[in-house]
Amino acid sequence: MPTDEQEQVVETLPEVEDISREAIEKARDMIGMRLRTEQFTRDASLGALINFANGIGDANPLFRDLEYASYSKYGSVVGHPCAPYMRHWSGRTRWGLPGVHGFFAGNDWEFFRVLRPGDAVNCVERVLDVQEKQSRYSATLVIQYVETLYTNQRDELLARVVGWCTRHQRRASRERGKYADVPRRHHYEPEELEAIDQQVLNETARGGVPRYWEDTQVGEEMEPIVRGPLSLQDVSAFLVGTGRSSAHGVLLREAMRHPDHFFRNPEAGGGLEYTGIGHLRDSVAEAVGVPGAYDYGPQRVSWMGTLLTNWMGDDAFLKRLRVECRRFNVYGDTQWCKGKVVRKYLSNEAPLVDLEIWAENQRGEVTAPGYATVMLPSRNPRIPWFTDGSSCSLRDTPKDENTPPILPV
Repeated sequence: MPTDEQEQVVETLPEVEDISREAIEKARDMIGMRLRTEQFTRDASLGALINFANGIGDANPLFRDLEYASYSKYGSVVGHPCAPYMRHWSGRTRWGLPGVHGFFAGNDWEFFRVLRPGDAVNCVERVLDVQEKQSRYSATLVIQYVETLYTNQRDELLARVVGWCTRHQRRASRERGKYADVPRRHHYEPEELEAIDQQVLNETARGGVPRYWEDTQVGEEMEPIVRGPLSLQDVSAFLVGTGRSSAHGVLLREAMRHPDHFFRNPEAGGGLEYTGIGHLRDSVAEAVGVPGAYDYGPQRVSWMGTLLTNWMGDDAFLKRLRVECRRFNVYGDTQWCKGKVVRKYLSNEAPLVDLEIWAENQRGEVTAPGYATVMLPSRNPRIPWFTDGSSCSLRDTPKDENTPPILPV
């Protein structure tokens, strides 16, 4: 049963009765428009790169150990592939449809270069599409797509990302109760927690041992990694790792510019909070039909990036990372990130493998299906060596029937 305080939160959150046709058309009018990007961590210092790795729980020495990384092909520490999240989250709910709640729903990254200490992290973003669908969660559902280009100080392309979010009417989400049977917190026996901890401590990266294309076979399974049980500490660490902060006068001015994205929370004595504070407060999550506070989508995408970089080794290059956040990962849930090789091929002399990847919780539910492409080193001396992914564009490579499209369809 909701408490009086929770009911006050529901009453205080900005809310519209429904998603109107006019609001949807106004959002569609923005297709092709450039959006102002976020301005958090703009320079990839060594400290910032290590801080990001800490925020996603990645212990790979390539991303943090100067001595170790000096012997890699890069000659230095490099950023985790998802480190550009420090600057801006592609696909975050932040434009159009005022008063309509939104959730980050997925990213499809294509990587071209690594981020090195001292690099600038620049980005530009535009609206790709706005789609209307029906949802069991909230009836009318709107999906918004953007494309984000991340570049360095030399205007070299680091990554191209298609990001998308879903927009839902809060009351419908709450009243339909799709997640009513999911407990707010999962209970673990002590031996279960001990087993999870041991899996976390046993996690290792392949590192400097090359994984050659010729030695990799379709059907090969990846060593899983474990993230959880999810806690406030984990979610807060990701915010710190991505440098996201605004408070007091900075926050107030932002709220005055975008009043539908903020509210005065009675749980904070009327203090200003972002409507997305449901990642930190159960009451706000429950007000939009979620069992309790939950993780950030880019956080889970980054975990999947770690699954891949652990598996592929330092001499490979992660070319594509596609992750869809299909189910909520609430506090107390544990995610096992898994994957397997599903395709092996050459494209313009680039030795590539495709992998099906997914995150699965303690109830056996797949919460985040995904797809990835990795460039692996080859034993064949006629196949060129590579230092990054700039020589390969996946939009030019042949696709099979199981390859997810890069652009929305």
